[in-house]
Amino acid sequence: KTSLLFGPFAGLNLKFLKNGSWLDLPASIRFGNIVSYLSVALKNFPLVIYLVKEIFKSSKQKLESLREFVPNAKTEDWQLYEAGQRAQVIKPVNGLGVLQFGTEVISSADGSIAGLLGASPGASVATRVMLDVATRMFPESQNAWMKGIANSVPSYGLKLNDDPSKARESLSATAKTLKLKA
Repeated sequence: KTSLLFGPFAGLNLKFLKNGSWLDLPASIRFGNIVSYLSVALKNFPLVIYLVKEIFKSSKQKLESLREFVPNAKTEDWQLYEAGQRAQVIKPVNGLGVLQFGTEVISSADGSIAGLLGASPGASVATRVMLDVATRMFPESQNAWMKGIANSVPSYGLKLNDDPSKARESLSATAKTLKLKA
């Protein structure tokens, strides 16, 4: 049976994890980070308003949003599933908070621990993240690993934005591996 997964609906939640506590956000607020939270809320007020509106959309309103992409969508053909949960990173910059988009690997100065923060810690970033962690945690091993990495990830270290032919070559190789049309 052919299926379509579609995700136009955003939300705002006090939980940091899908099965987290409603107290996650309030419990994270400290004297040292309250300014960051407030500055992000003020600088991104239209986003906050949008997310709150999304939370309170009725089923009918959600179907109307879906019809912007699938004009003949019918209620009986669709089911609403909660796909997941993400916590948005707020970075302190010049004493204020800045909303951080994307993902970022952070590591301790001594290289003993690393973690992933951000909005998309899934398959779409898994390879880049693993290579970033390996580079940070084991810099002395990079030369020994380079041939293997280059064989597995031919575009590693290249700026594909600057080389359209290499970008097409990479896209074609990926499409072939995944049995997709490029």
